[in-house]
Amino acid sequence: MNFKSIDEILVFAIEREKEAVAFYTDLSKKQTADALHLTFRELAQEEAKHVKLLTNISKNKSAINSYELKKVPNLKISDYLVEMEYSEGMVMQDILVLAMKREEMAVKLYTQLVMGSVDDESVKLFKLLAQEESKHKLTFEKLYDDTLAGGGN
Repeated sequence: MNFKSIDEILVFAIEREKEAVAFYTDLSKKQTADALHLTFRELAQEEAKHVKLLTNISKNKSAINSYELKKVPNLKISDYLVEMEYSEGMVMQDILVLAMKREEMAVKLYTQLVMGSVDDESVKLFKLLAQEESKHKLTFEKLYDDTLAGGGN
């Protein structure tokens, strides 16, 4: 992927975030377990915040420089799991794997795009995006770990 401007990056990222809002909203509607329903609804809201953040950045590019990058812990649980497709009636553990892998791929994408960027503004924007996706991945990894510790569903 080659982006010619910050605007192109932002359009791409906003579309990905909108897709994530729809994905998590749809998953929340399909869940009968209250914890998963609530978690997916909250994640859809978080992704909606990302849409708003990126939309605001697209209107004021100098906001990129004011964003503070922080190290997000990586439990690396998803590194050892196989990607899967959603199917009706999936157990909580499998849904969490699905979500973790989705966030892992987003982190990898934005991290790879950092390496291909030549200007500081693009680098910072991709790092910002990778950081936000890393936060979601961490949320799922913690939920997954808690689920396994609790014995499953």
